[in-house]
Amino acid sequence: MKPSLAKGTRDFSAEEVYRRKFIINILQKNFELFGFQPLETPSFENLSTLTGKYGEEGDRLIFKILNSGDYASKTKDEDWTAKNSQTLTAQISEKALRYDLTVPFARYVAMNHGQLNFPFKRYQIQPVWRADRPQKGRFREFYQCDADVVGSVSLWQEVELVQLYLKSFADLNLKIALHLNNRKILSGLAEFAGISDQLIDFTVALDKLDKIGKDGVVKELLEKNISDESIEKLDFLFNQSENALENLAQLKEKFQGNDIGTSGVEELEFVLKNSFELGISEETLKFDITLARGLDYYTGAIFEVKALDVAMGSIGGGGRYDNLTEVFGVKNIPGIGVSFGLDRIYLVMEELNLFPEESAKKVEFLFANYGEKESLAAMKIIAKLHQKGISAELYPESAKLKKQFIYAEKKGIPNLVFFGEQEISDGNITIKNLETGEQITKSVDEFLQ
Repeated sequence: MKPSLAKGTRDFSAEEVYRRKFIINILQKNFELFGFQPLETPSFENLSTLTGKYGEEGDRLIFKILNSGDYASKTKDEDWTAKNSQTLTAQISEKALRYDLTVPFARYVAMNHGQLNFPFKRYQIQPVWRADRPQKGRFREFYQCDADVVGSVSLWQEVELVQLYLKSFADLNLKIALHLNNRKILSGLAEFAGISDQLIDFTVALDKLDKIGKDGVVKELLEKNISDESIEKLDFLFNQSENALENLAQLKEKFQGNDIGTSGVEELEFVLKNSFELGISEETLKFDITLARGLDYYTGAIFEVKALDVAMGSIGGGGRYDNLTEVFGVKNIPGIGVSFGLDRIYLVMEELNLFPEESAKKVEFLFANYGEKESLAAMKIIAKLHQKGISAELYPESAKLKKQFIYAEKKGIPNLVFFGEQEISDGNITIKNLETGEQITKSVDEFLQ
């Protein structure tokens, strides 16, 4: 049988792994710089932990794991006959691969809240799985890099996460725009237009503004039976100015007597004003009234990061989810978090040629193999190089030198070392730089120093 990869998964070559590590190391450094501590959770969870947390679409995309043993014998015959997949799933699958890192984190907090020091700040860099349709920048297995803080309602957390995003992308030399909104503003808009019972329909359509334009959004709202009168009330959304604080002031006027909308405006105003005071530009940090990320658990601030020079969709996002741990029976633990899309960041950096040439760790020295006695002498020197943290290896076979040259060139090893019978006898070592062609001979002691 011809070997193949499962759809939506990838192998990573050495160069790709080094480049991914380059991104991860920068993110990890910044997470710890901002006071976040590492956490790891299992790759699979109880199915009941995950279902009902991501909305109907999310539940469909969870990879379920079949129970071990003869799982079919424990099912009801009528369910097999009726082909009722939902009922059958509950009988044959108790576990599932994690869909994201936020729900497992909420589960961890709910289980350990008595021992945690609040506010509790954690970062997590692990793979997640989604039974999604694979396409450019979207995979069935991919890494998430999350930073969350729970146990505080302070809006300084939002300001700090804005800084974390901007510093991390600046360190990656990636130009981005960070879009901000607040779920309370969206609820306030729905109340203002008299369509509170159709909040989801409204936000889903509004979120598509940059893709389908004003006419497309209006058409979709009408298809969802939202009245012309309500749409007329919302017309000002399509004529936003470039000034975020001006737009918020306009909203504040319209939200008089609208408590939830006013609360959302005041929260966002705090985050934007203080971020601008910290020197962040309005070109980088934008109030985006159309931003309505689909996850059901956001209750306040919503973040989305877009790369400026490449069409890639979002490369990061997150928000406030003040009631997430309630589903695990633990109330009053507010939370906020952001995620970095490692795979999409990688694709953007690759397209823009932003990886440093030396992101891969190269072997510095290849010792030519002249036979058993010479190889043992070479291995002694290699061991001393390893103690100094210098990468070196011995060509494993006593092959023709040409073959050993080709191996070094293909692996990108810059120096080929000759330590044959004559060199051993003289106490010298000869190094040939394969990039310049220069060849020098030194004493072994001088080389090791």
